Amino acid sequence: MIITRTANVADLDTLLHFEQGIVAAERPFDPTLKAGEIHYYDLKALILSPEAEVVVAVAGDEIVASGYAQIREAKDYLQHSRYAYLGFMYVKPAFRGQSINQKVLDALTDWIRQQSIAEIRLEVYAENAVAIRAYEKAGFTPNMLEMRMNLEEMDR
Repeated sequence: MIITRTANVADLDTLLHFEQGIVAAERPFDPTLKAGEIHYYDLKALILSPEAEVVVAVAGDEIVASGYAQIREAKDYLQHSRYAYLGFMYVKPAFRGQSINQKVLDALTDWIRQQSIAEIRLEVYAENAVAIRAYEKAGFTPNMLEMRMNLEEMDR
């Protein structure tokens, strides 16, 4: 049985390992990432922040998935003044395909509703078709595609 709960500082070692799993999965989609160990998140700060919720999914005594929601201020030209940004979505490979990511999303969505936030946003690489399908299945729709150009690469 899979349960979700709020992460705590004692979970940090596992969560840091998950972060490197995310980096490894995203490297093929992003040639701009530095080599070696990198960190996207300040996980301890997110766990301790009243403006964020870090959730883990647990099978028995094992943490098998994670995700976070963070309340952010929206640009003044948008209809909403605040939104929840989702990140750190990870499921251990042996547990994929069991709707665990959806359980994490549900727990985060419940927390977001409790904060009286209606708008949820996340980022996903355009070439990551598996993740895009999972987010679309959960109710997300594409909004904007970020484009990039590296002049040094073009000059070769």
